[in-house]
Amino acid sequence: MSGQIDLQSGIKQLQEFPDGQPVFMLNYLNYKETVAETGKTGKETYADYLKAAVPFFNTLDAEIIFKGSPLATIIGPSDESLWDEVLIVRYANKNEFMKLMAMKDYPRALRSLALSDSRLILCK
Repeated sequence: MSGQIDLQSGIKQLQEFPDGQPVFMLNYLNYKETVAETGKTGKETYADYLKAAVPFFNTLDAEIIFKGSPLATIIGPSDESLWDEVLIVRYANKNEFMKLMAMKDYPRALRSLALSDSRLILCK
């Protein structure tokens, strides 16, 4: 079913990913204009999330290797609006990513507050 989130399929692919190989997670982000709960913009709230998330990344073998704004569609539909930001995180292996997802106090709720939509795409 197109357009629906198939978390189970993505997790299954991640679980089947070879051990010992780096995993790259592409975050495609569309910020809320205003976040009612914080009184800030989505971009400002996401910056707060990143600040809160860095200590968790520091306990893992993971790093943000790219953060930037999409500028133009070179190949693809020209009538689709580009989202606000792209973030790529490199994890040493799939287990490092799974450790992050299992961390109880990881600020995932703050991330969700900041975004009107997002994609998390497993890459190799």
